Amino acid sequence: MSLFRGATFYITAHHLTDLPPPLGPEIAFAGRSNAGKSSAINTLVDHNRLAFVSKTPGRTQQINFFSLPGGAYLVDLPGYGYAKVQRELRTHWEQLLSTYLQTRGSLFGMVLIMDARHPLTPLDRQMLNWFASTGKPVHVLLSKADKLSRQEGLKTLRAVQAGLHEYADNYTAQLFSSSKKHGMEEAEEVIGRWLGIKQESKKERRKPPVKGD
Repeated sequence: MSLFRGATFYITAHHLTDLPPPLGPEIAFAGRSNAGKSSAINTLVDHNRLAFVSKTPGRTQQINFFSLPGGAYLVDLPGYGYAKVQRELRTHWEQLLSTYLQTRGSLFGMVLIMDARHPLTPLDRQMLNWFASTGKPVHVLLSKADKLSRQEGLKTLRAVQAGLHEYADNYTAQLFSSSKKHGMEEAEEVIGRWLGIKQESKKERRKPPVKGD
């Protein structure tokens, strides 16, 4: 069974005081505005409208919690870096993001979505710096990888992996495409390890059950 399939909306938090009490392990999803974060979430949970997708950046303005069947929580963080957002609101988002990422004890790791055509922007690096002090893992989904050729994609992946090693050894990356549904299994395996859950590979799922004597 998919790690994310069956996710349901739980609660929205606009302020730190709105955060629910820790009820289970949390996996945060973050990303620059218009990097494909909502599309990546919808692809992983196999639901077209769980996370709101818009061509207008900056639509995710709160921290949205979604409960997963196994008892964990997927946490959709506000997209960052949208220049047209009022300065006061942008400051509020930054404080909300940094405090949540640095102090939330039930947070097991962060999935950081970057546009494969424009990875490791200064704001992406700021997110990595905010999170580095926690010692918790980061997995980067290089979204929209279908927009690159195979050679370009592999070159970008190697460059990002090298860049991540500047921060921590437990920062990893992969190519991902929501439109092509590429990279879903790899993402689930990585996050499953964070949660202590072994994910079956496609090959294992195709194996017929062993009949008894």
